[in-house]
Amino acid sequence: MAEPAVGDIIKGITDDVKLLVRDEMELAKSELAPTAKKAGVGAGLFGTAGYFAISGVSILYFAAAFGLVALGVSEWLAFLIVGVALLIIAAIAGGIGYATVRKLKGPERTIAQANQTVTDVKWAAQHALAAANAPEIEGEVVNRRALR
Repeated sequence: MAEPAVGDIIKGITDDVKLLVRDEMELAKSELAPTAKKAGVGAGLFGTAGYFAISGVSILYFAAAFGLVALGVSEWLAFLIVGVALLIIAAIAGGIGYATVRKLKGPERTIAQANQTVTDVKWAAQHALAAANAPEIEGEVVNRRALR
């Protein structure tokens, strides 16, 4: 039985590594999809917080202006109450957004699988090199340590 050529062995290893990398990418995509969705919700809440903060500051500017011009309590106090309420809403939305983003996790399974793949490829490469460098006795590869 003819043994495969070194070029064929290397091509097979290359194809296997390509397949492994493709599978790792698919695993990463499937693992990151839920995390991306939660990150989007958190970002939306941060956007909401920003919107209400800007609106609140705008109202507070109007309140200060009316307060200085009119010095009448009823008009500017109403603007001030609305502005403070908007800032409270912004603080609540910002707190919820921060808590949501803080709970996000990285692709733990993908990282663990990639590390295992690297370990397996290193082990296979070491053993392939050892087998390639081992002497042949009557058509069989012999471990050099066994000859000593």
